[in-house]
Amino acid sequence: MSPAQFFKCLSDETRLRCVALLQKQGKLCVCELTAALDLSQPKISRHLALLRQCGLLLDSREGQWVFYQINPKLPAWAFPILENALVAVENGSVFHKDLERLHNMEDRPEMASCC
Repeated sequence: MSPAQFFKCLSDETRLRCVALLQKQGKLCVCELTAALDLSQPKISRHLALLRQCGLLLDSREGQWVFYQINPKLPAWAFPILENALVAVENGSVFHKDLERLHNMEDRPEMASCC
């Protein structure tokens, strides 16, 4: 992944919010990101697909859920940038609202059998 590709992937607010939550939480499913960002499932899925295609995210199927996480095989230079981006995003009220919605989500995959 080139630096230009990396920054292009993060240049959209929805994708940045997804990546920040994944950086903070480690691994989330589509339904968790949909609830946290308060956006439609097709919109979240489209952004996650772009992040996966550019190599920033990995997906894995666990039962009926598809979980996403930051790709651990990103170039070494990418991780400090992601950490700094998370610090910057965490200072904003939008991120706190996203986290609050995530934590208030009922029937999260790890807590229930359906999503």
